[in-house]
Amino acid sequence: LSKNNKPVHTTLLNPHVHLIGEDAACVAYIRLTQFVDSSGRPRSSQSEETRVWHRRDGKWLNVHFHCSGAPAAPLQ
Repeated sequence: LSKNNKPVHTTLLNPHVHLIGEDAACVAYIRLTQFVDSSGRPRSSQSEETRVWHRRDGKWLNVHFHCSGAPAAPLQ
């Protein structure tokens, strides 16, 4: 739920997974977020995101995150 208790729908588009050996991976994708603003208008926003994962002691941990774009700004 968003800050105004309205549902938020998030979709990850075009995910690309790059394995780096056996214990690391880089995942890049576009995040599309759809929601209803406080005025009741439907809105969408998108951002490009990258996450780097590292396996430690048999568990995958997100060790780096980067986001480009303005995920809070609605698309026109």
